[in-house]
This record gives sequence, structure tokens and C-alpha cells, in this order.
Amino acid sequence: MMERWPIALFAAMMALLPQIPGIPPFWIVLLDNIGLSALVAMGLVLLTGVGGLTSFGQAAFCGFGAYTTAVLTTSYGVSPWLTLPAALLVSGSIAVLLGLVTVRLSGHYLPLGTIAWGLSLYYLFSKLEFLGRNDGISAIPPLSLGPWRMLNAGAIYYAIWASVIICGVLTLNLLDSRTGRAIRALRRGHVAAESFGIQTAQAKLLVFIYAALLAGLSGWLYAHFLRAVNPTPFGVQAGIEYLFVAVVGGAGHVWGAVAGAAIVAALKEILQGYLAITFGEGNIEMIVFGALLVLLLQVAPGGVWPRLAAFCPFERPQRKPDQAKALPSRARPKISAGGLLKVEGVRKQFGGVTAVNNVSFEVAARQIAALIGPNGAGKSTTFNLITGVLAPTTGKVTLSGRPINGRPPQEIVRYGVARTFQHVKLIPDMTVLENVAIGAHLRGGAGPVASMLRLDRADEARLMAEAARQIERVGLAQQMHQTAGSLALGQQRIVEVARALCADPILLLLDEPAAGLRYNEKQQLAALLRKLRGEGMSVLLVEHDMGFVMNLADHVVVLDFGTKIAEGLPAEIKTNSEVIRAYLGVAA
Repeated sequence: MMERWPIALFAAMMALLPQIPGIPPFWIVLLDNIGLSALVAMGLVLLTGVGGLTSFGQAAFCGFGAYTTAVLTTSYGVSPWLTLPAALLVSGSIAVLLGLVTVRLSGHYLPLGTIAWGLSLYYLFSKLEFLGRNDGISAIPPLSLGPWRMLNAGAIYYAIWASVIICGVLTLNLLDSRTGRAIRALRRGHVAAESFGIQTAQAKLLVFIYAALLAGLSGWLYAHFLRAVNPTPFGVQAGIEYLFVAVVGGAGHVWGAVAGAAIVAALKEILQGYLAITFGEGNIEMIVFGALLVLLLQVAPGGVWPRLAAFCPFERPQRKPDQAKALPSRARPKISAGGLLKVEGVRKQFGGVTAVNNVSFEVAARQIAALIGPNGAGKSTTFNLITGVLAPTTGKVTLSGRPINGRPPQEIVRYGVARTFQHVKLIPDMTVLENVAIGAHLRGGAGPVASMLRLDRADEARLMAEAARQIERVGLAQQMHQTAGSLALGQQRIVEVARALCADPILLLLDEPAAGLRYNEKQQLAALLRKLRGEGMSVLLVEHDMGFVMNLADHVVVLDFGTKIAEGLPAEIKTNSEVIRAYLGVAA
């Protein structure tokens, strides 16, 4: 995260800007419009750039904020300041209703859904009598502080930019938290996030509501800036422009919203001024405007802000997280006659294809077990059945005697099951430390409001200290502050192991953990797994490196075409004729 002093410097600069002698009033109006646009784009940065949810309908939430204050102040004489919570409440309530439907959509259906309700709400504004239909509502009273009435662009300028800076800080605080990491995990799909306890539907709804609240705040300010509202600024075309602003500035960067708003607003004003003089009447400026935006995105596909930030590196020095009170550990099961994990007659069918066929096996407490077999044998599918990613067609899975088959991954990880994946599922633009901290999601308790107000620091310190401890444990302390996407594949797999350990599991499921590792790294991993076994943890691993498996595992289960063909000690499996036939295609 960025140091706070650049934000304070920016705030001071924006406060002094209107006081410059001879500054044209038009510039102040332009800055007001940039601030209003930046608020909406800031919500889209969180929604689209960070959360991966594309919305073309944010302008409609501006409309709810604007119309709420317009109706309450003109028809009922309510103070403009008292209408702010009402405007946010209306925008947030509508966001809850729309979000419950919209965030369940995926792929191209999500943006199409936002276009659909954006169009509907635009026409709703223009048809309701108490909203003034197409004429809208005028004579909205200005904001005031005591005798000071914000009647002009220069006066309301401070309210707009104070809102931008405060919301920017709150958004940065949110992202630098347990909740923020959950939101950032959404962009890489739901499977990994849910496997560590993140309620993805709730996280999507949260970010959807937050973006709507920022848009509602912008609409409230807009109404008291122009002192009149009508449906025109709240249609889908405006929603598309807000999305452009976020993308041009840098969809994954909070302050990119301000940069994008400044570029788009300034570009429109310049083109409207010069092209109108050059070519006369017509909408030639819109053609040039669109072409220039496309060119800009070709030059800076990640947005303008990363390019600007490269010249002004304000990142704080990276250091190991401070020591904090240790998180409570889960009690380890004792060795007993019954297995810790029992898979009994599990079958999984996809249509007419049977991926897992009546498979049964056990993993004992404090045991390293291996699940092996040729490619396509059903090993990863079995992992998905154990961890709740898939529900078995028939059969039963129990953990410490508790049935877990068919339960969601968020519930299963609470019972003490953590996993890695066959195909690495890290967030590449997050640091190793942040990725690993996702594994401890359920071990923290701070919510979004506490995060925005920085009331979560004690909780956050404990989570980050635990993540750092696990990273050191797997031997990646030097890479702690590197982005996960910059690591080699083998190192990324080790990061996944550290993330799983952060959940403090009693059963660790590793899907091809040694793939991509060098010999010495494999030996270090094997030593770590033996140490975990000694500490009371059970391990079930899928692996193709037979030397690694046979020298490590206490018990081996072999699958072929979804069916268990052998089970026993490594020495027995090495000489089993069915296993040799499955791997080599010939009898022993």
C-alpha cells in the first residue's frame, strides 16, 4: 500500500488550487466534474478492476442519489445534509435488490444484466410524475455551512474533493484488509476463494453495494452542484463513460479513477472546443474522442495510473510483518483405530461419464497418504469431492466421524481441511504474503466497516504475522514481498502449500505439490511434510513423481479410470501387477 503523505500532499494541493490568482472559473467547473466522475469510477475500480464484475449501470445509482435529495429538499423542505444518509440508503437498498440477482450472473450475462436494469431505471426516472418526468426537478437548494452557502462551483468544489479524498482513503483501507483480500480473490474465480472460507456471493454483493454507495454520493453532490436534475445524465451511455474512465485510469488502481476522470473530462472539453471551431457543427468530436481512447488503451493497456506511478514510486519499504499475538491453533487428532478421513463408496458421474467409480479408502491421523494413478484416473476429481468443490453422485465422505460429503467448501475448511490445486490458483498481482494470508481468512474476524476505519489493525497484524511464519516455514522468506505471478511455477506451488498451512488444517490435501520443483526443493518439501506429520497433521497427496511418493508416503491408494485398483504400503504397490499394468500397459 502507498504511504499516506502523498495523499496529504495531494489534498493540500487540491485545497490551494482554487486560491491561485487568476485561475479561470471554467477550470473549477471542470475540476468539479472530474471529482464527481472520479467518485463513480472509484467504485468501478473496486467492482470491475479488483472484483472482476463488469457494470454498465452505475449512472443509475447516481440518479437515485440525485433524485432522493432533489425530492426531499424541494417537496419536503429537508436540509440537504440530512438527505445524504437518505440518498445513500436508497442507493444501497436498490443495490441490494439488484445485486442479489445481478452478481449471480457470470460471463457476458453479467454486463448484459447491468445494461438491462440501467435502461429500465433510466426510463423509470423519465416516466414518474413526482420525479418531474423528462423535465426533472429544479430549484434544489445549495449545500451550506452556517451562513456560507455553496452557490457556485468554487464553493462546492471543497465538498466534492473532500469526498473524493476521504473515499479514496477508505477504499485503500478496505483493500488493505482481510475483506479486501477476499474481494481481490474474486477475479481469479470462486473455487480457490471458497476453499479457504470466503463467501464469494457475499463478497460480490458487498463490492456491488459499495460501488453503488459511491455513485449515490456522487449523484447527491451533483444535484447540489447543478441544483437541478433530469434523467439525461443517468442513462446507460453515461454508465459506459464511467467504465471508460476507470479503465483509462487503471481499473485496478484506486487513484487511477482520478487520473482517468481527469483525462476523459479534459479530452472531451479540448475536442469540443477545437474541433467545433475547425469543422463547425456535428459530432465529429465523439469520433475523434473514441479513436483517441482506443489509441490510449493500446499504448497503456493497464491504464495510465501504473505509468504515472512508475515515475513517482511512493511504496513504503517492504519489511517482515511485526510480531503479533499468535492465532489460536486447532487441536490435533490423536492416533486411533478409526481413520481421520473416510471415503466410502464414492461415485461421481458427469452425464454418462463416470469419473470416480465406487472408491473407498481411509487416511489415518498423523499419516501421509498418497493417491496415485495415470493421467485421467480421477485423482483431482476425488480431491474435489472431499473438499466440497463437487458433490458425489453416491457415497459418503466423513472427517473425524462427521459427514462432509455435499457440504460447501467454506464449511469443510472450517472442519480443518485445506488444499492446493493441480493448476495453481494464486492472485498473480498480489504479493506472496497477501496470497498466503488468504488461507487464514477464517481465523480473522474484522468486517468491512472496521477495515475502512482502520479498526482492524490488531486482527490484521495477527493474520499477516501468521502468513509470514508459514512463508518462512516453506523456505520462501526472500520472496515474501514479490508478486506471486513473478515466481517460477515450482515456487508458486510452494506458496499454495503455505497458504493451505495458514488455515491450520488437520488434513492437508496436496495436488501435485512437487511438479516443477528441483531435486533439492523436493527434498525440502518432503522434510516439511514429515515434520507436519510429526506435529499431528495428516497429509493426502496426489503426485506423479513415484520416487517422491514411495520415499515419503506411509500408505498408497492407486486409481485407474476412476476405479481403485490397489491399496497398501509403498513396497507392496511397487510390485503390484495391476499397478504396473495401469502405468506401463503390460503385465508384471
